[in-house]
This record gives sequence, C-alpha cells and structure tokens, in this order.
Amino acid sequence: MPNEPKLSNEVLREGPRFVTRLSRNAMALILAGGKGTRLHELTEWRAKPGLHFGGKFRIIDFTLSNCANSGIRRVGVLTQYKSHSLIRHLISGWTHYRKETNEFVEVLPAQQRTSDDWYKGTADAVFQNIDIIRSVGPSHVVILAGDHVYKMDYGTMIAHHVRSDADMTVGCVPVPTAEAAGTLGVMQVDTEDRVMAFQEKPAEPAEVPGQPGTALASMGIYVFNTKFLFEQLIRDADDPRSTHDFGFDIIPHIVDRYRVFAYRFADESTGVQSYWRDVGTLDGYWRANMELVEPEPELNIYDREWPIRTAQSQLPPAKFVWDEDTRRGMAVNSLIAGGCIISGATIRRSLLYSEVRVHSHTVVEDSLILPESDIGGGCVLKKCIIDRGTVIPDGTQIGVDLEADRARGFRVTDGGVVLVTPSMLGQPLHTTR
Repeated sequence: MPNEPKLSNEVLREGPRFVTRLSRNAMALILAGGKGTRLHELTEWRAKPGLHFGGKFRIIDFTLSNCANSGIRRVGVLTQYKSHSLIRHLISGWTHYRKETNEFVEVLPAQQRTSDDWYKGTADAVFQNIDIIRSVGPSHVVILAGDHVYKMDYGTMIAHHVRSDADMTVGCVPVPTAEAAGTLGVMQVDTEDRVMAFQEKPAEPAEVPGQPGTALASMGIYVFNTKFLFEQLIRDADDPRSTHDFGFDIIPHIVDRYRVFAYRFADESTGVQSYWRDVGTLDGYWRANMELVEPEPELNIYDREWPIRTAQSQLPPAKFVWDEDTRRGMAVNSLIAGGCIISGATIRRSLLYSEVRVHSHTVVEDSLILPESDIGGGCVLKKCIIDRGTVIPDGTQIGVDLEADRARGFRVTDGGVVLVTPSMLGQPLHTTR
C-alpha cells in the first residue's frame, strides 16, 4: 500500500469547487444491497437505494453525487438484493467516467469471490472485494450507505480523519432518541469526540451529555486508513462468532483498542445541523419527499454548486391541458417531472415522477405518484404513495377513508400515509422496475 498522505492545503481546481488531493487518493464503497424491509411493498421488487426520490432521482444518486462533487472518482457499488433495477440505473447514468484516468463507478455484486457465501453482512461485503480495493491502491477507504438523502463533502471528513490521527472516523448526526431506538447505531464520545462506546440499534439509546432526548447517531459513513481496514476485515473474517457487520462487530471491537473518532455533520461556518434524512420507513420516505415542495426546502436540489446527477430519459416537457371552469389542468406547490400529462386535473403539494398521467376531474393532494402511473378520471387521492406503473381506476378515492383503504388491502402507516402498489389492485408486477 502507498504511504498515508500527510494533511496539506494542496487543492485541485475542479469546476466551481476545490477538491483536496486526499479525496482524489481515496476510494468509496457504497453498500447498496439491503432489503429495506421497513418500506414494505415499496421494496418488494427493488433494492432500497434504487427507489425513486425527489421527482426524478433515485436515492443512491445523492451518495454518488456526493462522491463526484467531493472529488472521489473511484467508486464501487456493492449490490445484492433484487438489484436489477439499480444496476440498470447505474449503467445508464453513472458510467461516464474515464477509465484511462483511473476514474470509475463499478458495480460489485455478490459473486462468492472468497467463499461459497453471498454477502453475510456489511463488513463481509467489503471483505469479499478486498482484492479489488488492493488493486486500486487508495490511501483511504470511505464506506457509505446508499440509502440516505443528504449533501455532504466527504473530503472535509477525510481531512478531519487525518487531522485527528484516527484509524477510523464515523459520520454522526444528533437525532431524537425515539428515532434512533432500534434503527440507528449510537455513539458515546468524550469531549474531543473520540468514540468511547458504540451501540448498534439499541432499544434505549444513550443520550448526548447535556442534551436530554438526543442521541448521536451513526450515518453509516466510515473513513478508514486502508491498511487498518484490511487488518480488521481479515481479523473479522477469521472470527467464527462474528456476524461480519460494521455496526455489530467491527466498531465494538476497535473502539477500546484504536483511535476511533466521530465526525459531526454540520455546517462548518455556523455549526448548524446539516440536512440528512433516513428514508427507511414509509412515513419517513413520504415526509422527505414532501419537504421538497416547500417554497424554500432545506434540501436544495437546484444548487448548481452541488448538482445532483442521475440517469434521465429523453422525455418531452410536462404538459397541462384544458382551461375550463369545470376542467382545468393545474399544479400548485408541486414537482412535476418530464413526460407527465395533467389533463383537466388538479395537483396540490405533490410530486409526480416521469410519465405520469392524471385524467380529468381528479384531485391529487399531498401525494407521491411514481413513474408511469395512470390516475383515472374523477379520482381523489390524498396523502398517498402510488407505486410505479400503478393504474388507478376512474372514480377511486384513496386517503379519504383510511378504514376503507385498509379493507381494500392498501397499506396504511401510523402517520396516515396510504401505499398502493399494482399487486394490491390485482395488476401485474413490473419485476424489472
């Protein structure tokens, strides 16, 4: 392995941003093989990172865009669960890097490289690709979750890692303890943010000192010195008692033995908590999407200094037709993607993804309509998630009577969001979507 670089102020100009040489010498691995079980039927036929978000993106686009904007151009995406749709998206939207300059986004599916097992855990997924990492020769390896929505300069975190003389650094955000309970890893740190203890998805998360009701949660973002990472992966792979997971095994083992630090994800100039959303539940997924229709949302997807890239089909503009007193095609406080046709319908506070059609005398409010869905005439949809390719019959009401929605087999969340998929309406599933 090459010698670990010393932290310096040397930067490279890259478009409107300055990228440190630390970023250019790093490699990112995105863990994108999870099932996303808390999203229920929405991930029945797709991996969670490949789920649509924000009107035209996929969730994984935010992590990949962070890598590109941070100057990390050597990226491996580790896939496993029902990954066809995700892989197709990666191939169509993220294969523009130049191999001759050693820049790439490569799909690393589970392929039994080191044993007869598929990926057994997050650490095992990285271990099974250790030969690929070694061939790239990065100074640092950045492990990333592919299923969160945020904008983050990983170069700043790598610099913090080097300044701290850390073996491992964990990206963290403060969250309510109720939100962290059973879902997120929780860090306990000293006054210098050195990690003293770690709880993986605890039922009763430890609180941040002086901040009752708040826990310091792991973002699933880790920076490792490459040599140290290899040592820990090999040790863990040889341990028959391990579940081969970063949260359950790697981090608890090393916090008492090595230098592990927390990196608090906040605005450097103000110290204010930066935007980060775990969209692992239907309510969380709906809420994070709906935040984007606000006049000034916290997540700015129009930021030219930090663009969010994606694969885009060549589609015509969204179209709004009919301007009559009883039939007017219109949308207010909404995001409408290309290829949509709003024919005499009213859309309020909603997101319509690509190639959605909404017919006359229909009202859609506070809803997410995923691509290629067809909403019939005379419908009323409120606080819904309509899955891709769903055909809603004329006159259907959803989100108006939640008990009636449950009786029809729709999934109603604790927050009152109604999920409707093609199979719930007896329609064929698009297994490649």
